[in-house]
Amino acid sequence: MKKFLLLALTTLTMLLATAAFGADTPPPKVVNSGDTAWMLVSTALVMLMTPGLGLFYGGMVRRKNVLGTIMHSFAILCMVSIIWVLWGYTLSFGPDKGGLIGGFEWFGLNSVGQEPSDYAPTIPHLVFMMYQGMFAIITPALITGAFAERMKFSALLLFSALWLTFVYSPVCHWVWGGGWIGGKLGALDFAGGTVVHINSAVAAIAAIMLIGKRKGYGKVPMAPHNLTMTITGAALLWFGWFGFNAGSALTAGGLASVAFVTTNTATGMAALTWMIFEWMHRGKPTALGIASGAVAGLVAITPAAGFVTPMSSIIIGAGAGVICYTAVSLIRPKFGYDDSLDVIGVHGAGGTWGALATGLFATISVNSAGKDGLFYGNPGLLLTQLIAIVSTYVYVFIASLILLKIVDVIVGLRVDEEDEANGLDLAVHGENGYDFET
Repeated sequence: MKKFLLLALTTLTMLLATAAFGADTPPPKVVNSGDTAWMLVSTALVMLMTPGLGLFYGGMVRRKNVLGTIMHSFAILCMVSIIWVLWGYTLSFGPDKGGLIGGFEWFGLNSVGQEPSDYAPTIPHLVFMMYQGMFAIITPALITGAFAERMKFSALLLFSALWLTFVYSPVCHWVWGGGWIGGKLGALDFAGGTVVHINSAVAAIAAIMLIGKRKGYGKVPMAPHNLTMTITGAALLWFGWFGFNAGSALTAGGLASVAFVTTNTATGMAALTWMIFEWMHRGKPTALGIASGAVAGLVAITPAAGFVTPMSSIIIGAGAGVICYTAVSLIRPKFGYDDSLDVIGVHGAGGTWGALATGLFATISVNSAGKDGLFYGNPGLLLTQLIAIVSTYVYVFIASLILLKIVDVIVGLRVDEEDEANGLDLAVHGENGYDFET
C-alpha cells in the first residue's frame, strides 16, 4: 500500500511539474504540413497581386503609357525579389537592434532554412521569408500610381531599391519584426495597414510634391483608356488579397477563416458604398468607381482583418467607401494635386481609417493575441494606433523626400517634355501597348 501511495504521489508530482513547465514554455517549433501548404498558396496569391496591380493601374492611364505603367509593377517584382533575399529580409526581420532595425545576421538568408522560426513556429523559415517578401514587393509598386506617366524608369528603379532598404525595411521591423511599434508600443497591424498602405501613400505624397503634375493636368483629357483591364486588375487584387490577409494568420485554422470572411465582407461593403455615393453625387454608378471602392475596402480591412468580427468589418467597409470616395472625388479636386491613380485617396485615407478602426473594433474574442479596442472597453488602443500612424507618417515622409532628392541628383526624376508628350511606352521602352496595323 505504501509503495502504491509513493508511486501515485511521484506520478502526480511529475504531472504537476510538467504542467508548470509547459505553462512557461512556448510550444515546440515543428513544421506542420497543412500550415505549410496554406502559406505556400498564400505566398503565391500575394505574388499575383503585383501583376494584378499593374493591370489595375495600366487600365487607368492613357493608352500611350499602358506598357510603361505595367512595367513598373513587373520590374519591381523582379528587383525586390533579389533585394529581399540579399538584405531586405534581415533588415526587416533579423535580430532586433534597439527596436529600430534588424541586424545583418541573416544577410543572404544565412541561417534561414527549412526549420521553423519564432515568427511562425509551424512552417519553414524560408516560407515565412518568402511570404513577407511578397509584401515588400507590392508596397513600392503601389507608390508608382502617384507619379504614373511622368517618372524616369531609371529613377523608379533606383528609388525603389533605396526606399525598400531605408524606409520599408525599418517600418516593417518596427511593426512586425520586434521593433518599437509592435513589440514595445503594442500597436496592432494584422496584415499591413501601416507597413504597406500608409507607408506607400506617404511616400506618394513626397513624390508628387517633388515631381509635379503631368503636363496639361486639369486642361486636357486624361481619362482611363481601358477600364476592362482595370476591372480585371481589381478582381485579381481581390483574389490575391485573401492570401494577403487570411495568410497573415500564418496557420490554416480558425483565425485565417475569420480574416478571410472579414476581408470579403468589408470589400463588398466598401464597393457598394462607393458606388451608391458616386451615383448620388454624379448621377451614374461607374465601373471605375466600384472597382476603386473594392480596393478601398481591401485596404481598410487589412490592419483589422484578424482582430475584428464580420459585423465590424461591414462598418469598416462602409467607412472606407465614404472616406476614400470623399478623398478622391472631393478633396483631391479641391487641392489640385496630381495623384494620378489615387494612391493617397485610396491607400492613404483607407489605410489610416483601417488602422484607427482597429483601435475601435478589435476584440480578443476574435484573436487572443490581440487587444480589445475602444468599443470593447479599452480606449488606450486607439491612442496607441494613432501614435503608430503619426510616427509612420513623419518618418516615411522625411525619409522619402531625402531619397527622392538623392535620386534626382543622380539620374533625374522626370522624363523630358517631349518624351512625356509622346508617351513612355515608345519613348522609354520602344514599344506600343496596342498595334492596330497588324
